[in-house]
This record gives sequence, structure tokens and C-alpha cells, in this order.
Amino acid sequence: MIPAMPASAAAAARPRQAARAVLWLGRVAVMGTVTALILIAGVWASWGTAQHVLLTKGREQGTVEVTRCGGGSCSGPYSPLSAGSQARERVVLADSVAVAKGRTYSVVVKPGGDEAVRSGPAGVLYAWVPLGGALLLASVVVAGGLRRTRAAWVMAGSGVALLTAAFFAV
Repeated sequence: MIPAMPASAAAAARPRQAARAVLWLGRVAVMGTVTALILIAGVWASWGTAQHVLLTKGREQGTVEVTRCGGGSCSGPYSPLSAGSQARERVVLADSVAVAKGRTYSVVVKPGGDEAVRSGPAGVLYAWVPLGGALLLASVVVAGGLRRTRAAWVMAGSGVALLTAAFFAV
């Protein structure tokens, strides 16, 4: 009777399998951590603006007509729409591609200042743009590091859909 594998070869294969298992577990742990950090950073970056747009109860809501842009911001007079909101001569919006001089935008004023963020569907989508970028970046890590291509495609599709919707909304 001829053995299928000599005893010395079988004993040498066990440490290789153990080493592969440890390397696989290490790769999954590291890439899972990197993915989680990327997504947390995307939510964190988005939440600074999104909280004002999504949680509008008790916040000042109104419109601003942009009269001046320069130095990374646009400003104009604020007309209140919500109860308890006061008219202001000037509120500041972040200057972006989505803000143009001479146009009127619905806004929510951040508490304790004269800084405002866009509200409505365009403001909500624009606030979550950093999360869309994080989803795209994390999809590459999930596909390459975790080798979960379906999950990566879902993440990438979600990121592209969010960024595209924000582009067309603003």
C-alpha cells in the first residue's frame, strides 16, 4: 500500500495552512478597519452641514438673495420664512459651484452666527457629498483588500448615485 502523502509532507503542510489563516485574518481585520475609518470620516465630514439641513426644527429658515461673492463665500440679505426668525442684512453662504450671484436660495441659518447652509433637496444632497466620495474610496478597499466585489459594486454604485444626484440637484 502506497500512502497518498508521506508523513513528513503532511506535517509540513499544517504550519503553512496555519500561516495562511493568520495572514487572511490579519488582512480582513486591517482592510475592514480601513474601510470603517473611511466611511466614518465620510459621515463625520458630511454631518457638519447635514445636521443643520436635516434637523431643522427650531432653526431659522428663510431665503437669501446672493448679492456679493468673493474670498470663498457669498453673502446677501436674509428674508425669514419660519416663525421666530429675524431678517438680517447679511448672511454668508460657502462659495461653491452651486451658488451664483443674483440668485435666491432657501437656507437654514446655523445657530449663533450669520452663516447659512442651503436647505431643501439640493441642500441635503450637497451636504452628503463627502459621504459619496467616501463610499467610492471604500469600495476600492472592499474590492481589493477584502475581495468582496459585490459589496464593492453596491458601495460604488451608491456613491456614484449620490454624487450624480447632488450634481443635478444643485
